[in-house]
Amino acid sequence: MTPDTAQTVPVTEETGNVRELITGARFVLFDFDGPICRLFAGLSAEGVAKDLVSWLERQGLKGLLTQEEREHPDPHVVLRAVNKRHPRSDLVDELEELLTQHELKAVDSAYPTPYADPLIRTWNAVGVHLAVATNNSPRTVTEYLHGRGLLDCFTPHVYGRTNDLDLLKPNPHCLNRALRAMGAAPADALMIGDTPTDFEAARQARIPFLGYARNDFKEALLRRAGADSVVGSLRPVLDLVRRA
Repeated sequence: MTPDTAQTVPVTEETGNVRELITGARFVLFDFDGPICRLFAGLSAEGVAKDLVSWLERQGLKGLLTQEEREHPDPHVVLRAVNKRHPRSDLVDELEELLTQHELKAVDSAYPTPYADPLIRTWNAVGVHLAVATNNSPRTVTEYLHGRGLLDCFTPHVYGRTNDLDLLKPNPHCLNRALRAMGAAPADALMIGDTPTDFEAARQARIPFLGYARNDFKEALLRRAGADSVVGSLRPVLDLVRRA
């Protein structure tokens, strides 16, 4: 079963200790692509990955990637592979900027995650401090949030990809930056993510984690990584915040 054909996860409120996670959070860190929106809903991530590979080939670097890396549908895999072989190089900077341009182009057709907008606004309204901790470009996140009228709910706490790609999640760097900026203790925070790398980054940062899985495939990946609390919709989270 592929991510695109996987069935939707049944919406359940009580999976793991969701209620305790929500009611105990004074600071909430969101991953971006997944919990807030589907960034490449209208622009294929696989197509972006292929464009990065084609760009490398035009630079005479076809042999830089393995066959598996050349065919991988995730553009971050291509970016990580190049950084592994040429860390902190001009080549990596140029490739990262190309990915950022693709992300910015995707903003216009990004699909908002159901219930994410009202959840963000409600949490902000009740005084919970919000941040974004993501492997996407912070320019992309800022552009999207501005377009949805959500940027003020996070300002200035958007922490994304830097020019040091070794600090991408599962490294907890962006999560720790958010905690320091908000003056938050890890135990008072909550990370909402949809990938095993989100879970691992939260684990290393000692932040409680709530998984968001829009289908069975993503849920299986999260649970295999060790996530105990997973929701298939943000609606029960919104309901809990409204009742808190």
